[in-house]
Amino acid sequence: MSPYGSDRSPRRPMRRKLLQALTAGVVLATATGCSYTWKDFPRLGMPTPVTEEAPRILSLWQGSWAAALITGILVWGLIIWSVIFHRRSRTKVEVPPQTRYNMPIEALYTVVPLIIVSVLFYFTARDESKLLALTPKPPHTINVIGFQWSWGFNYIENVDGDAATPKAGAVPKELASIPDRFTKDFPAGAEGVYEKGVPSDRNPQTGNPGPTLVLPKGEKVRFILSSNDVIHSFWVVPFLFKQDVIPGHTNVFEVVPSQEGTFMGKCAELCGVDHSRMLFNVKVVSPEKYQEYLKGLAEKGQTGFLPAGIQQTDPARNAEVNKL
Repeated sequence: MSPYGSDRSPRRPMRRKLLQALTAGVVLATATGCSYTWKDFPRLGMPTPVTEEAPRILSLWQGSWAAALITGILVWGLIIWSVIFHRRSRTKVEVPPQTRYNMPIEALYTVVPLIIVSVLFYFTARDESKLLALTPKPPHTINVIGFQWSWGFNYIENVDGDAATPKAGAVPKELASIPDRFTKDFPAGAEGVYEKGVPSDRNPQTGNPGPTLVLPKGEKVRFILSSNDVIHSFWVVPFLFKQDVIPGHTNVFEVVPSQEGTFMGKCAELCGVDHSRMLFNVKVVSPEKYQEYLKGLAEKGQTGFLPAGIQQTDPARNAEVNKL
């Protein structure tokens, strides 16, 4: 009998285990994806985009997956090829020829990963510059304030339609922590209204927890993010985009909501013991209903602004240069 044995029975348990593992994997994949349809498959786990900017993020996500899949197929193919065609012989036990210091091969597995990373970096940098680009004088500006353990929303809007109130060019003291390069784009006469949430708030339509941020469909909205305590992260899930809310630093981005509905948002940064309760909702409505909502807040007495972030000196507040 050869040292490897002529009886192939020891291989059968391994084959049975492999078949069982594959069967279990198929069952697990199909059982966990019952609510996932083939229509959703091209998004590769991403939710349906609800802003004009989100498809760019989705495209980057899909391209990254395609690159990873092509790389994976190449690597798996080489592994399978080497296993099949360079497996150990049953009759020959000598060590096969060894290849060392092969410069073309070493150059290949050094250069190819660099090319892959460079291409991914290029598309990421290109899309990031587009997503973070700011337009002068956006039609709507909302200051989002993160605090333990909920959210506040300052609607920096001219609710009463009078550009003379408040005094032109005057920045309310509550918004004094926002850098000048952003306050100069505030609309004239923005006396503003606000909504301050608590963790026990509920959206009246869906019953989902947290306060509700209302946005107009089809109109550009600038978000100015500030924190009153620790680092939070503003994440509206179907925006496919999130950004940190940092004390002493102002992050800004813009979107155009493209679909009406109520969507969930959350804090995506571990910010303390009740981090999991920092939920909120985003309700996208028509521009007419958006204006009605602002007037409704004013009628409830929620005029003015919530304090937007920690106090800073003028040099610190304006230290960063807007490079976008």
